[in-house]
This record gives sequence, structure tokens and C-alpha cells, in this order.
Amino acid sequence: MRRAAAFGGSAALGAAAAWALPALAPVVPPVAAALRVDRDRRGAPGIALTFDDGPHPQGTPAVLEALADERVHATFFLVGEQVAAHRALAAEIAAAGHTIAVHGHRHRVLLRVPPRAVADDLDRAANVIGEATGCTLRLHRPPLGIYSHPALAQVRRRGWRPQLWSRWGRDWAGWATPRTITWLVTRDLQAGDVLLLHDSDAYSAVGSWRATAAAVPRIVEVARRRGLQVAPVRY
Repeated sequence: MRRAAAFGGSAALGAAAAWALPALAPVVPPVAAALRVDRDRRGAPGIALTFDDGPHPQGTPAVLEALADERVHATFFLVGEQVAAHRALAAEIAAAGHTIAVHGHRHRVLLRVPPRAVADDLDRAANVIGEATGCTLRLHRPPLGIYSHPALAQVRRRGWRPQLWSRWGRDWAGWATPRTITWLVTRDLQAGDVLLLHDSDAYSAVGSWRATAAAVPRIVEVARRRGLQVAPVRY
């Protein structure tokens, strides 16, 4: 009985570890590589700007204006529930030539979501985002960058590529400034880096998008000074 109980406990621990292992991908590069979850785009001639959590009625227009002024394009990982509330703004992002990607329908940590609920969430997100933007969806990034094993499988089942990031600006924090954001995402910047930013404060510090929008031209300036192109994530 004790041996059976020990075996059962080990099996449960193993299953839990397998479920949660992909959650390490954003901070442990070997785990990301083993699971074939992209953190960067090595081989690309430049860097990719990406924005999560939108669209947002103030943050997204401010970021779009900054990108237009710099004549660069980015990738926007949209949240379905935000698109449902701001459909015209989602369409505006696509019309401006930016790449549209999926960030889920609700902004939830997927480790806590059962597989069936994950599947439903991804389907809702795909429907809402696809209808609002008219775009074919090929990229996915989970809220907080955290996958569970079933969630990762569901993403791949839809033919989407999981895409995390190699540098982040911590722009969701209340203490973030254009200077800190720029410094965090550009120190040791190199070709292939994928930069994580946010055009929305729906799930972060109120008004945080202001510092992000102000940081965009600074980030682009640093990239250009180092001879790096700025473009969306290519797929």
C-alpha cells in the first residue's frame, strides 16, 4: 500500500510538473527551446516591436501615432474582450498595416484554466479578433507569457505559432517612465530581439500606456543608431 501510495504521489507530481513546465519558457531559455516556443527571431535583420493587452481607447491611438511618426510597423497581440468593446479601433490597427495576433479572449493565467475552457477562450478570441480586423491569425502569446501544457497544445492545434519575447520594458508598472522602458528594452539590443510593450492599461497600472507611447520614438532611435531595422514579427 505504501509503495502504491508513493507511486501515485510521484505520478501526480509528474503530471503537475508537465502541466506547468511551459510556464518557465519566458524566463528559462532552454525550456523555451525544448518546447519550441519562440522568444526571439534569430536570423532576422532587425528587431520586432510587440504590444499586448489592447486595443485601448487612449493607449492604442497614442501608440499608433508614435509608430506612424517613425514609419515603422509592429505586432499587436489583442485581447478578445477588448476588441469586442473597441472593434473599430482593432480594425484601425490592421488598416495601418500592423500585424494582428492573439492574446486570448480573457486576460487570465492559463495555468489556472482547464483545457476545455482554454479551447473555448481561444475560439472566442479568434472569432472576435478575426471578424473585427479581417486578418488571418497566425501568432499567439498568452497573458503574462504563461502557458500550460494543454494550452500550448491547443494553440498549435489551431496552426498558431507561440511567440514570447526576448526583452521587456516593464512598462505595465506604475513607476515606469519613457527612460526606464527604453533602457530596459535596448540594453545590449541585437538583431532578432522581440520587444514586449503594452498599448493598454486594462490589466496594469492606470495610465501606464502614456510612458509606453512616449518611449516608442526613443526605442526606434536607439535601434536605428545601431543599424537595426524595426518591423513586426515575421511568420
